[in-house]
Amino acid sequence: MTNLVYYQPWSLMDRWRREVDELFSGRSNASQPAVTNTTAWSPSVDLQEENDRFVLRADVPGVAAKDIEVSTEDGTLTVRGERPARERVSSDGFEHIERAAGTFLRRFTLPDSAQAEAIKARYADGVLEIEIPKQPRVEAKRIPVTVN
Repeated sequence: MTNLVYYQPWSLMDRWRREVDELFSGRSNASQPAVTNTTAWSPSVDLQEENDRFVLRADVPGVAAKDIEVSTEDGTLTVRGERPARERVSSDGFEHIERAAGTFLRRFTLPDSAQAEAIKARYADGVLEIEIPKQPRVEAKRIPVTVN
Protein backbone atom coordinates (compact mmCIF):
# COMPACT_ATOMS: atom_id res chain seq x y z
CA MET A 1 0.00 0.00 0.00
CA THR A 2 1.41 3.38 -1.02
CA ASN A 3 0.44 6.34 1.13
CA LEU A 4 0.18 10.01 0.32
CA VAL A 5 2.80 11.91 2.34
CA TYR A 6 2.67 15.61 3.06
CA TYR A 7 5.72 17.80 3.17
CA GLN A 8 5.86 20.48 5.81
CA PRO A 9 9.38 20.66 7.21
CA TRP A 10 9.13 23.58 9.60
CA SER A 11 5.65 23.26 11.11
CA LEU A 12 6.78 21.58 14.33
CA MET A 13 9.72 23.95 14.74
CA ASP A 14 7.43 26.98 14.22
CA ARG A 15 4.94 25.65 16.75
CA TRP A 16 7.69 24.90 19.27
CA ARG A 17 9.20 28.38 18.81
CA ARG A 18 5.80 30.05 19.41
CA GLU A 19 5.23 28.00 22.56
CA VAL A 20 8.70 28.79 23.91
CA ASP A 21 8.22 32.50 23.09
CA GLU A 22 4.92 32.49 25.00
CA LEU A 23 6.55 30.73 27.94
CA PHE A 24 9.37 33.26 28.28
CA SER A 25 7.38 36.36 27.42
CA GLY A 26 4.89 35.70 30.20
CA ARG A 27 1.90 36.15 27.92
CA SER A 28 -0.52 33.80 29.52
CA ASN A 29 -3.62 35.89 30.06
CA ALA A 30 -6.52 35.91 27.63
CA SER A 31 -6.28 39.62 26.89
CA GLN A 32 -3.24 39.03 24.70
CA PRO A 33 -3.69 37.93 21.10
CA ALA A 34 -3.26 34.18 20.76
CA VAL A 35 -2.06 34.57 17.17
CA THR A 36 0.60 37.14 16.56
CA ASN A 37 1.95 36.02 13.18
CA THR A 38 -0.44 37.11 10.45
CA THR A 39 1.90 36.36 7.54
CA ALA A 40 1.56 32.57 7.43
CA TRP A 41 -0.76 29.89 8.70
CA SER A 42 -1.30 26.24 7.93
CA PRO A 43 -4.77 24.79 7.34
CA SER A 44 -5.60 21.43 8.90
CA VAL A 45 -5.68 18.57 6.40
CA ASP A 46 -7.23 15.10 6.37
CA LEU A 47 -5.87 12.44 4.00
CA GLN A 48 -7.84 9.35 3.13
CA GLU A 49 -6.95 6.44 0.87
CA GLU A 50 -9.75 4.54 -0.85
CA ASN A 51 -9.62 1.64 -3.31
CA ASP A 52 -9.49 3.82 -6.42
CA ARG A 53 -8.40 7.24 -5.15
CA PHE A 54 -6.86 9.41 -2.47
CA VAL A 55 -8.92 12.25 -0.98
CA LEU A 56 -7.37 15.28 0.66
CA ARG A 57 -9.62 17.69 2.60
CA ALA A 58 -8.28 20.99 3.89
CA ASP A 59 -10.08 23.40 6.22
CA VAL A 60 -9.76 26.85 4.66
CA PRO A 61 -12.69 28.87 6.02
CA GLY A 62 -12.70 32.52 5.07
CA VAL A 63 -10.61 31.89 1.95
CA ALA A 64 -12.27 32.71 -1.36
CA ALA A 65 -12.04 30.03 -4.06
CA LYS A 66 -10.24 32.54 -6.31
CA ASP A 67 -7.49 32.82 -3.67
CA ILE A 68 -6.71 29.06 -3.67
CA GLU A 69 -4.20 27.51 -6.07
CA VAL A 70 -3.75 23.76 -6.51
CA SER A 71 -0.91 22.51 -8.73
CA THR A 72 1.27 19.46 -9.37
CA GLU A 73 4.86 19.28 -10.52
CA ASP A 74 7.43 16.50 -10.37
CA GLY A 75 5.31 14.26 -8.13
CA THR A 76 4.43 17.01 -5.67
CA LEU A 77 0.95 18.39 -5.03
CA THR A 78 1.02 22.03 -3.88
CA VAL A 79 -1.88 23.83 -2.22
CA ARG A 80 -1.43 27.53 -1.59
CA GLY A 81 -3.69 30.43 -0.85
CA GLU A 82 -4.37 33.47 1.24
CA ARG A 83 -6.93 34.43 3.86
CA PRO A 84 -7.19 38.21 4.16
CA ALA A 85 -6.91 39.80 7.56
CA ARG A 86 -10.06 41.39 8.81
CA GLU A 87 -10.05 45.14 9.18
CA ARG A 88 -9.20 46.12 12.69
CA VAL A 89 -11.78 48.21 14.44
CA SER A 90 -10.25 50.54 16.93
CA SER A 91 -12.08 50.36 20.18
CA ASP A 92 -11.27 50.54 23.82
CA GLY A 93 -12.93 47.17 24.48
CA PHE A 94 -11.57 43.69 24.92
CA GLU A 95 -10.11 41.88 21.91
CA HIS A 96 -8.77 38.32 21.66
CA ILE A 97 -7.57 37.19 18.22
CA GLU A 98 -7.07 33.49 17.42
CA ARG A 99 -8.00 33.24 13.75
CA ALA A 100 -4.84 33.53 11.69
CA ALA A 101 -4.71 35.38 8.40
CA GLY A 102 -2.18 35.57 5.63
CA THR A 103 -0.73 33.12 3.15
CA PHE A 104 -0.51 29.37 3.46
CA LEU A 105 1.41 26.69 1.58
CA ARG A 106 1.15 22.92 1.93
CA ARG A 107 3.04 20.36 -0.18
CA PHE A 108 2.33 16.65 -0.50
CA THR A 109 4.42 13.99 -2.20
CA LEU A 110 2.25 12.00 -4.58
CA PRO A 111 2.70 8.22 -4.66
CA ASP A 112 3.62 6.51 -7.92
CA SER A 113 0.07 5.16 -8.17
CA ALA A 114 -1.47 8.67 -8.42
CA GLN A 115 -2.79 9.98 -11.75
CA ALA A 116 -1.56 13.57 -11.50
CA GLU A 117 -3.22 14.61 -14.77
CA ALA A 118 -6.68 13.60 -13.46
CA ILE A 119 -6.66 15.44 -10.11
CA LYS A 120 -9.83 17.40 -9.35
CA ALA A 121 -10.40 20.08 -6.71
CA ARG A 122 -13.70 21.30 -5.26
CA TYR A 123 -14.41 23.97 -2.67
CA ALA A 124 -17.57 24.20 -0.58
CA ASP A 125 -18.43 25.49 2.88
CA GLY A 126 -14.82 26.34 3.76
CA VAL A 127 -13.48 22.89 2.86
CA LEU A 128 -11.19 22.26 -0.10
CA GLU A 129 -11.52 18.68 -1.35
CA ILE A 130 -8.89 17.32 -3.73
CA GLU A 131 -9.53 13.98 -5.40
CA ILE A 132 -6.45 12.13 -6.64
CA PRO A 133 -7.36 9.09 -8.75
CA LYS A 134 -5.13 6.02 -8.66
CA GLN A 135 -3.66 4.34 -11.72
CA PRO A 136 -5.45 1.11 -12.62
CA ARG A 137 -3.74 -1.77 -10.89
CA VAL A 138 -1.77 -3.95 -13.30
CA GLU A 139 -2.04 -7.62 -12.45
CA ALA A 140 1.11 -9.68 -12.53
CA LYS A 141 1.42 -11.75 -15.66
CA ARG A 142 2.96 -15.18 -15.47
CA ILE A 143 5.42 -15.85 -18.29
CA PRO A 144 5.90 -19.50 -19.19
CA VAL A 145 9.44 -20.82 -19.45
CA THR A 146 10.12 -22.97 -22.49
CA VAL A 147 12.81 -25.58 -22.87
CA ASN A 148 14.95 -25.48 -26.03
